[in-house]
Amino acid sequence: MGLSSSLNAGVMGLAVNATKLATISDNIANSQTFGYKRVETDFSNIVLSSGGGAYNAGGVRAATFKDVGAQGALISTNNGTDISIAGRGMLPVTTSAGINAPAGERPMLLTTTGSFNPDENGFLRTLGGLFLMGWPADPDGTIPVPGRNTSTGLEPIRITSFELVAAPTTQIDLGLNLPATATQSTGDGSALTLPVEYFDTLGRSQTLTFEFIPQVPATGASNAWQVDIFDQADGGTVPVATFDVVFDESAGTGGSILSLTPGTGATFDPATGLIGLNVAFGPLEVSVGSPGKSTFLTQFSTSFAPVGVAADGTPIGSLSSIEITEGGLVKGIYDTGFRRTIYQVPLVDVPNINGLTALDNQAFALSASSGDFFLWDAGTGPVGTTEGFALTESTTDIAAELTDLIQTQRAYSSNAKIVQTVDEMLQETTNLIR
Repeated sequence: MGLSSSLNAGVMGLAVNATKLATISDNIANSQTFGYKRVETDFSNIVLSSGGGAYNAGGVRAATFKDVGAQGALISTNNGTDISIAGRGMLPVTTSAGINAPAGERPMLLTTTGSFNPDENGFLRTLGGLFLMGWPADPDGTIPVPGRNTSTGLEPIRITSFELVAAPTTQIDLGLNLPATATQSTGDGSALTLPVEYFDTLGRSQTLTFEFIPQVPATGASNAWQVDIFDQADGGTVPVATFDVVFDESAGTGGSILSLTPGTGATFDPATGLIGLNVAFGPLEVSVGSPGKSTFLTQFSTSFAPVGVAADGTPIGSLSSIEITEGGLVKGIYDTGFRRTIYQVPLVDVPNINGLTALDNQAFALSASSGDFFLWDAGTGPVGTTEGFALTESTTDIAAELTDLIQTQRAYSSNAKIVQTVDEMLQETTNLIR
């Protein structure tokens, strides 16, 4: 039994070191593969029962595993959709088979990094065929989350759906000064007009015209104005809204709004200082300020001065680039300067990340050993942040692998020597019989 067990142990030594050599080869070959996770080989001994003064060599077995949890170094790139993760967590991706599959049947794979670029259909994918997935945003940029433990709400990110965008105007800040002298008895009552551009729901430029009519008293000063608002998109002949405003001339609060009375087609919230009205394409708010406080609309004894008139919204813009934030928000940047959230990419976490099943193209699949997944917002809970303009390097250390390679070569040679020695001893035994 001694010689045969020695032979078996030597052969097993050759086999496990061949396995070790295979993992070293894989690691070295993928030393420049972004997102590659190093494979490790562990040896464990086998013990056979011995007795009667004899010893039976059990041998050795090899076990391999991919260290999925290891974090490679992040390197900067010039592509906003090169995505990495700084910390724990993985990106949800799918294959080409999942593009047209129903939401509940779409396969979800995981990866830690990827250079995602639009394909011919506008889907963000890697050259290896992994399609990035995320939750789609509502038109106002909010992200409805259907569930944290289900992939049903995730869909492949397609940017062609957002090539053109227009943001309608919802608020106008009416920052201007009305001349106090116009409301004195010596005023001529001439109206002052101010055209303000706004954008409708189709991104077209429209104009609201504010007409300020001073209320001229017989004596003294009224500090009162009537304001008519005309919408050129609706013809511009009949006011869509009116309001009356009186300014304060008391010490300390002089020049600010004393009172504001909404007229036809207008509402007013004193707490927020917002006038609500409806233009041809929907509701719109005009910010003038709250009575008795610092306001946008003032009356001082100086000239008519539109010093802070501004409106939100943008005209039609074309998508010029895509970027991802640390929180996983995919934002479209348009040539008008407008930025819009179009998707959110959650980070996937599992209890046993090394229990994931390794697939081609640095992808991983869930398994019974990995446990159930949970979808986190990037930068919350146990997961890290998403990093655009970055890729994760391979976790292979070339110097360490070459050292292991030399050690494995020597171990293999040593086990080969055992086999050779046993063979010679058996040959001697055979010669004795002859």
